[in-house]
Amino acid sequence: MRSAEVSRQTLETQIIVSINLDGTGVSKFATGLGFLDHMLDQIARHGMLDISVEAKGDLHIDAHHTVEDIGITLGQAFAKAVGDKKGIRRYGHAYIPLDEALSRVVLDLSGRPGLEYGVNFTRAQIGDFDVDLIHEFFQGFVNHALVTLHIDNLKGVNAHHQAETIFKAFGRALRMALELDARMAGIMPSTKGAL
Repeated sequence: MRSAEVSRQTLETQIIVSINLDGTGVSKFATGLGFLDHMLDQIARHGMLDISVEAKGDLHIDAHHTVEDIGITLGQAFAKAVGDKKGIRRYGHAYIPLDEALSRVVLDLSGRPGLEYGVNFTRAQIGDFDVDLIHEFFQGFVNHALVTLHIDNLKGVNAHHQAETIFKAFGRALRMALELDARMAGIMPSTKGAL
């Protein structure tokens, strides 16, 4: 099983993340941020990943540190769980609609962090959640998972729908990239010989 648990302790946050890349979509979240829990559940369910996140942060200030540090810790756990990457597809992509909204996510488990983020939310808040923090979450993830990630919201009027399509597409793209390819068994999916 490709799984890992990572904890991160700072003066701003205390976070424990566990992940099983060969899971069934089971999730458990206690972040203090209901909307973020809902989005993380999309990653788990559509990525067929088992994910648990326990987080305590300085939410009396705002959600920035908590959201960013969850992205960082999830990225660290992902990198630890994925291992040497031999035999995986490496690349993943997904287009996901939700009513009027449509998002595309394309990723490469490249060993190089990079985020291209083309999202213009129609409003600044979803409930009391600042949509700017979605970028911070993914930036933290790619920096520590060492993933190249392109996120584009192609259409959308409802900001909740825009966000949900992004997280669902991210989960589906991860699922594709992590799949073991029988034709690549034991082979590194890179001409460099390492990722």
